Amino acid sequence: MKKFIPLSLFLILLLSACGGNQTGTKSGNSASTEPAGTASAATKSGTFTYQSETGPVEVPSNPQRVVVLTRTLTGNVMALGVPLVGVDEMSKENPNFEEKLKNVESVSDESLEKIIELKPDLIIGPSEIKNIDKFKKIAPTVTYTYGKVDYLKQQLEVGKLLNKEKEAQAWVDDFTARTKKAGDEIKAKIGADATVSVIETFNKQLYVYGDNFGRGTEILYQAFGLRMPDKVKEATKKEGYLALSTEVLKDYMGDYVIFSKNAEEDNSFQKTETYKSIPAVQNNRVFEANAKAFYFNDPLSMEYQLKFFTEHFLGK
Repeated sequence: MKKFIPLSLFLILLLSACGGNQTGTKSGNSASTEPAGTASAATKSGTFTYQSETGPVEVPSNPQRVVVLTRTLTGNVMALGVPLVGVDEMSKENPNFEEKLKNVESVSDESLEKIIELKPDLIIGPSEIKNIDKFKKIAPTVTYTYGKVDYLKQQLEVGKLLNKEKEAQAWVDDFTARTKKAGDEIKAKIGADATVSVIETFNKQLYVYGDNFGRGTEILYQAFGLRMPDKVKEATKKEGYLALSTEVLKDYMGDYVIFSKNAEEDNSFQKTETYKSIPAVQNNRVFEANAKAFYFNDPLSMEYQLKFFTEHFLGK
């Protein structure tokens, strides 16, 4: 029978073993201040100081074993071609990511032992991450607050962290130009005053979304400049979304509707007479998207969303 070392003892042993490593850095530090698990990568490529939300963090200049503990940023890292060794389960279920992540481990902020085994040289997580002090002992850990900056600035921040700011800026510039062009074409076709709503069934509840909650909302309302119904705008102003009943759904449906649909959810509302009587439904202006590929606002997800919108609005 195998004997398992308690996590606390394992961490102590791991930190003791790595304590004597010397690491060169961009900032000129001679003594190692790097947490366990980062020494080899740092020795090869050096480190630099990244100014995170919570203060300066010494990170590897060329990270090769990144763990992402927030599903909202997995695609940001993937878009910059940086190797991932661990991501959350929801990212692995994303049909757009599935193939690329097939050999990447599924982890969470509670799977410390598995993450230690992955030997990451950088950990990225959400601001509300659990066990952050323990993660900092495994590898440099940087957290972000979802929605603190817009989707373009978020990619630039991730680019800075991964030492790929030029690549991130190139995507931002290109995507901004392409979405403006597509938005102008869509408005010319459907009319500048036409309204668009984004709905979804999630965890047995129906929702409508505002202009900064994934599901393509950033592209539709920010990049394209399309209008959302006034009632939706008012109702989502504070939280970014609103839970709805089927009975009031018609009051929040625009001239066009994007339905981020999860086939595993209860979508029986679509069979009701109330739903069938909505003008957007009767005019075949409800465009159904795969919710699992539509949740997020990272570059890879937004490329997919942009393609979806140009196909459905413009027939391209």
